[in-house]
Amino acid sequence: MFERHLADALVAAAATNPVVTLTGPRQSGKTTLVRALFPSHRYISLERPDLRLRAAEDPAGLLASGERLVLDEIQRVPELLSYIQVLVDEDARPGRFILTGSQNVLLMRAVAQTLAGRTAFLRLYPLSLAELRGKPRLDVERLDQPGAAAARPEPPPAGLWETLARGFYPRIHDRNLVPQEWLADYLSAYLERDLREIARVDDLRGFERFVRLAAAHTGRELNLTALATDVGVAQQTAKRWLTALEIGYLATTLAPHHANYRKRLRKRPRLHFLDSGLVCHLLGIRDGATLANHPLRGAIFESFVVAEFLKSAAAVRRDAPLFLARRHRPRNRRHHRRRRPAHPGGGEVRADRGARCVENGALVDLPAHQSQHWRRACAWRCRALRLQGDSSAALVLGLARPAGRVRVAGGRFQFAGSKRRASQT
Repeated sequence: MFERHLADALVAAAATNPVVTLTGPRQSGKTTLVRALFPSHRYISLERPDLRLRAAEDPAGLLASGERLVLDEIQRVPELLSYIQVLVDEDARPGRFILTGSQNVLLMRAVAQTLAGRTAFLRLYPLSLAELRGKPRLDVERLDQPGAAAARPEPPPAGLWETLARGFYPRIHDRNLVPQEWLADYLSAYLERDLREIARVDDLRGFERFVRLAAAHTGRELNLTALATDVGVAQQTAKRWLTALEIGYLATTLAPHHANYRKRLRKRPRLHFLDSGLVCHLLGIRDGATLANHPLRGAIFESFVVAEFLKSAAAVRRDAPLFLARRHRPRNRRHHRRRRPAHPGGGEVRADRGARCVENGALVDLPAHQSQHWRRACAWRCRALRLQGDSSAALVLGLARPAGRVRVAGGRFQFAGSKRRASQT
């Protein structure tokens, strides 16, 4: 069993809240984690038809079967939540009920109606790179501080591209399974059972085609109209299917960063799948050697970095402040000089051939007059923090020669938009 960074936060939440709700994608390790952390709780899996039937017919009797319970896949019987509310109102001892679920929005909707103020919400994603290697959690809130990554960790033993091609689901690494075979079974079961039910899909083949085309758009600006046209469905249908991927924690979107808050909500976001192995399976990438020469390797790496930040923030019950940073070309130099930075400081992590500014393995704080490339790329002057260019987040993630781009500005992590092809990054 891998040591999960969320364990401390989960135990702390159970020590102060009568109900703890843990959500995340299927096979992310939720059941293994709660059973290891709460061995004295009685475990009830609502996936079992007999227990699900008992919960529907006699919910009070089921909840009275133990003082402390772990209810796995609670979204199967959401009616139990009303009974749990009554019980915790009468006896609010912390840690009475540990709930797990694999469907984000459906579960949250039911919980919000009955357990508001009574439950703590936590998210468990698949393994992070640090968890896979048994390393401390990546502190995303300190990446823009000088000396935050003073030591460069060693690369993954299997190599960067092979690690990304395998993905980060715990069962693959714990049992040393063949990734492509396991991911094929996982995707088939998920599409035919959970996601199809969430999205109310009648055309399963069309939905599968949508998922594969969406995977090809990872790390790119989301154009639902073009995506719906390629699949052959209405835009509203594509939007509903994309929501199903977000419900199942398979994908997420990053809003563009603008000083104007309204523009953050109106402009097109960028789509990111949260597991690189699943993306590789959907795109037919069988191994690391194929990924290393694939034209979408830069986009896949960028999505991997997004997922790493999300996992790190979720481990301490926070939302990662991630945004897409668009490049704006000023109309003239006078307009360029008058632009004001959206944040007082900024930084950049690159994977292309430029920006090799590192001294003795540590971050270097560059004054604005020495960061010409940074000013051209971001269209406003600020101080810059840069990592070694030919290894991108190597000082942070311990990788070698990736091909993606992320910017750290004022504590916010912004992924730089570019019109160049991913193969050229």
